[in-house]
Order: sequence, then C-alpha cells, then structure tokens
Amino acid sequence: MIQSWRMDDGRQSLVLGCADGRLAEVIYWGASLPVGENLETLYAAGRQDVTGGMLDQAPALSICPDAGRSFPGQAGLSLRGEEGSVIHPDLRLADALQDAHSLTLVYKDLAMGLTYTARFTINADTHMITAQAALTSDQPVRLEWLAAPVLPAPQLADEMIDFAGRWCGEFQMVHSPWSAGIRMRESRTGRSGHEHFPGLVLPCLGATNTQGHAYAMHYGWSGGHRMVAEELPDGRRQVQFGNASGTELEPATEFATAPLYATFSAQGINGCATAFQRHLRDAVVRFPDPARPRPVHYNCWEAIYFDHKLPDLKDIAARAANLGAERFVLDDGWFGKRDDDTTSLGDWVVDARKYPDGLGPLIEHVQGLGMTFGLWFEPEMINADSDTYRAHPSWVLGPETQITGRQQLVLDMAQAEVRDYLFDRISALLAAHPIDYIKWDHNRVLPAPDAAQTRGTYALLDRLGTAHPEVDIESCASGGGRIDFGILERTQRVWLSDSNDAHERLKIQHNAALFLPMVVTGSHVGPLHCHTSGRKHDIRFRAWVAAQRHMGFEMDPRELTDLEADVLRDVTGWWKANRDWMARADILRLDTGDAAMIAEQQMAEDGSRFVAFAGLAAAPNQIVPRPLRLTGLDATAAYEINLRNRDDRERLSRGAPALRNGSVTLSGAYLMNNGLTLPWSFPDRMWVIEGKRL
Repeated sequence: MIQSWRMDDGRQSLVLGCADGRLAEVIYWGASLPVGENLETLYAAGRQDVTGGMLDQAPALSICPDAGRSFPGQAGLSLRGEEGSVIHPDLRLADALQDAHSLTLVYKDLAMGLTYTARFTINADTHMITAQAALTSDQPVRLEWLAAPVLPAPQLADEMIDFAGRWCGEFQMVHSPWSAGIRMRESRTGRSGHEHFPGLVLPCLGATNTQGHAYAMHYGWSGGHRMVAEELPDGRRQVQFGNASGTELEPATEFATAPLYATFSAQGINGCATAFQRHLRDAVVRFPDPARPRPVHYNCWEAIYFDHKLPDLKDIAARAANLGAERFVLDDGWFGKRDDDTTSLGDWVVDARKYPDGLGPLIEHVQGLGMTFGLWFEPEMINADSDTYRAHPSWVLGPETQITGRQQLVLDMAQAEVRDYLFDRISALLAAHPIDYIKWDHNRVLPAPDAAQTRGTYALLDRLGTAHPEVDIESCASGGGRIDFGILERTQRVWLSDSNDAHERLKIQHNAALFLPMVVTGSHVGPLHCHTSGRKHDIRFRAWVAAQRHMGFEMDPRELTDLEADVLRDVTGWWKANRDWMARADILRLDTGDAAMIAEQQMAEDGSRFVAFAGLAAAPNQIVPRPLRLTGLDATAAYEINLRNRDDRERLSRGAPALRNGSVTLSGAYLMNNGLTLPWSFPDRMWVIEGKRL
C-alpha cells in the first residue's frame, strides 16, 4: 500500500511517500505542482529500474536511510544498546498527523521499544521548510548518529557550495563538484564554527545569483555538527545534517536533532537567500521591541582594550554620540582584576580599581548623551587565575591536561550549579543597572564536542531572556564562530567577524547574506590602521561597508580628523534615515561581469525603492568597470537612479557618465538587462546607488 503526503507554500511543493508502512522518502521537492497531481502516480513514476550488479530492489533513500535494508550509503541512524551491541530497528508507520502547514510522521519498532518521529513544517510567508527528527526508547541506548530528516539533492547539478573560514575570514564559499561518494564536513570544535558554517547551497545547472533553480539548507545548531552530501552508486543524491557524531556522551531514552531549514528557489540563489533572511528575521529571532529601530553602536574595544579609565571613556562616549552613536558598549576589562586576557574570567564583579563607584557614573554619563548602555560578558569561559576557578575547579569541562585557548578554560554548562552561578551574577548586574544589551562572547573552542554543553548554554540564555526580556544579546565567538539559527532563537545580533577591515568585511558580509538579514548582522567602522590586517582604508570605504548592515563604530574617535568625522556623521545620518525600510529589505547578491566587483542590492519590501552597494575589491581586468546589472525590478516601471556619493569620485575619473552629474530615469528592463555604467574608481572604494520607482 502506498501512502503519500504533500506540503505547499505557493512557491515550492514537498511530497513524501512510503510503501507498506516503511520509512517515507521525499519523492518530489521543487517548483509548485498542479493542485490535482496524483501522488500515487508520482510515487510510481519515480521508481528506479534494476539492472545487473544491483539488489533486486533499490533500497529507499528515505528520511532516515536504513542500514538494515542494505542501503548502500550513509545511514540516517547509528544506534547501540547500553552495553554496546548494534541496533538495527525495523520502523513501521504508526501515525501520520497533517494540517495545512505541518506533517508529523511517527514510526515504531514495538519489539525494540523505539519510536522515531519526523516533523515537517512549511511557512507560506517565508517559503521555508523546517524538518526535525526525534528518537525515544523504552530503555537507555547509545546514540552515535541521528540525521535530521534526509532530503534529496538535485540530479541536474554539477556542484555544491558550502562554507569554510577562519578567524577574521569567515564565510568563505567552497565550490565542490558532485561525484560518486561523500563530501563530509564535521565541526568538532563544540560550536558552529568559523571553519564549518552549517549551510549548503545546491545550484542547478546554469543557476546564478539572479536566475535558475537552486536549493539551500541550514542546520540550526550551535554545537558540533556534521554534513554529509553523498552520491550513491545508482546516481541518487542525499544530504544529511545532524549533531556531530558521538557527541551524546551518555546513554539516554530521548534524543532529537536541531531543526534543518531548507528551501527551493526558481529565481536563482537569491531566492534561497531571501527565504533565509525573512525566516530568520520574522520567525526565529525574538526582538525585545520589534518596532524599535536598530540603534547605531559604539564599541570601545579597539579604542582602549583593557585600559579602562573613566575620564577617557566619558570623552570617547561624548565623541561617539556626536558622530551619531545611540548605544555605548563597554567591552572586556571591566571586572575582576582583568588587565589582560590571562585572568578573572568567571569573576563577574565590577573592578573597584577601575570603577571605584561602580558602573553607575559611566552609565549615567552615557545616558545623559542620549545613548543606551551595553556590557560585554564571556559567561561560558573561566581563567585558572580567578577566584571562581580556585573555589570551583570541578566546574571546568575536559581533562586537566587540555590545551588552553586564549589562556582560558571552558565551564561545564551541563552542570546546573554552573548555570545557576552565571545566572545569578549576570542577572544581578542587569537588575542593578539600566543595561539594554549584552555582547556575549565565546573565545575558544571546546576541549571536545559535547551536545550537553550546547543545551546547557541554551538553557542559560533562555532563563536570562525570560528574566530580562528587554535586553538584546549579541552572539560573538571570536567574531563569527557561533552563527546559526539555534543561537539566534535566543539572541538578536551576531558579530560577523573580529575583522574591522572593510576589504575583508565586504566579502564576508556578501557571502553571509545568503543566510543573514541586515537587522542581525553587526558591522562596525574600524580604525584607519586596521588592528587585525594592518591595512589602511579611507573613511568613506569603511563607513559605507558598515552601512550595509547593522551599523556601528569600533575605533578611537579621538583619532579622527575633522574631515573623517564629517564623513562618518554624513554616512551615519544616511543610515538612520534609511534603516527602517532597510530592516525589512531583501539583500540580493548581484551577478557582476568582473570578479573585482562585489555588489548587492537591498530591495524594499514593497518594491518602491532600493539601494545598491557596488564595492571594488581589486583593480578590474579591463580599464573601466563593466555595467552593473540590477535585479528584482519591475521591467515596465521607470526608476529614478541617483549616485548618493558621487562626490567621492577620484581625480583620475575624467569622463562623463550620466550618474556623475545627477539623477537619471531608466526602465527596470534597461537596468536589469544592460545595467548601470558607473564611474571609474580605485580599488577598495564603494559606489552607493539609490533607486526609487516612479
């Protein structure tokens, strides 16, 4: 007997089917099917032939491929009894519950006392499918691997795109060809990681940013994770995501994967990107006050590091407010005896040497300037040179012989006593002072991946969020080391990278926009002489790169010249005037004719306006830039186009492109098919193009 289920959101259809009550498989995922499509016929039409060298029947590529059915690839479940014996459950359909937006399939092996549940939801507003698997057992078992419900990869594709990275170089796209066998990525650092962002883009043949069919997935988990993209000997392809193997360290009776987010687009890779951006913004992140505009940040880290002096901080705060900052964030160095990174983590008590009257005088000064106040913490870490460690050495995760990172150890967040201590210390500071923002850092990897550590951190964040719902929290982990939808269920901003180098930021932001909207992506104007790369960049380039995302400053404002301060005030004023509509804009990556140009278009939700940022990351191969084609416009409409920063043109730009002299009116068809002719510029410069539909 064939059973089948269908889910639709107006842009894509997902169809699952099973025979004889066995585990369901995805029999169709792609562009919307007609309403009357016969699903039983669909199931039969997709059956593979059998030929020489094959089993008598092709094992199903199910939502949890079954090694016990001679499946020739990576199984979706690896399980052992408490004593270590291998378990191959024979799961059969026990229940199927479906409504307009969700499907829950329940499978049982009654003899072994096992229940496997797969839940799918589909969001018609964001076009996001969410899939999650759970396993329960009557008796404790040992879980080695559990994949989120497995999805097929497209047959009409020759490559996959996943993401590598490093400190100050996050979100590097890796293009890998499909071939027989497995591409596996596994993060075993205990966090989502600079090195292995848990995302995958699957473009079909001919797809670009702006056109063609594409699929994409993201695993919303902040701990160690694994991705498997596999082509079977018969040509079928599967993608599995789950918690890193072997990270459930104790036998248990309940296990669950994190949510797997997946989407299909017929409008190129941008269609996948906008689905992730919208879903994260509208369905995952919980903003304390959604109507409040995102405030311009000032973070003092690169101005003072550990050298906290109240008169200097007050002076810096006044200058930051004059530049347009609306929130002042006091970074590392305010607690314990924290004069460098070797001491005091875990001692969350204000340093009376630096702040003899507590934080109150600084906070009052900041508020008097019209800014709110934020504070840095690194709750999951501890220094051996701290009062807390000396009192509680058993709170540390991992062996005594482990290698430290940044002179610090990791607290065992699975211990309730640890979480209680951290909650009490952080909550006391939040209760005593008007603090509306926490920068929550995580500056080293774990000694070994442990799923319980991630769950403990989630529990602490959830508890703090309930007790202090007015506080925004930023996820920072040496920059972009913990960015995923799991942490963003509990935080409202990510620090994308510790690099304030605008050249590097331009590339990192561009790739991160495949998953992240503007409102959660922190980007700051750094110092002239970048502390992480040694490069020097003009203030105009630094300011406009930061204005592409949630804008802030992270330099010593006392070093700015009058001209630099005027430029920064101007760009900040522009960002404030546009941030409301940009907060809900889609970030569309533009296809460019020259790899030197990194360009994007932020399109208003109602299509009435846009801004395009065209950054030149290197000298073009030809003398002058190629035309920049826009996307997502109404071909029949006219648009007024203005070069916002035309006065930034260089002396060597001697020609007469129309945009140099004033606004132009052009059709959407022309802008999308021919594109804009921009003035010449040096590398590491940005053109900002504003458009309004007439």
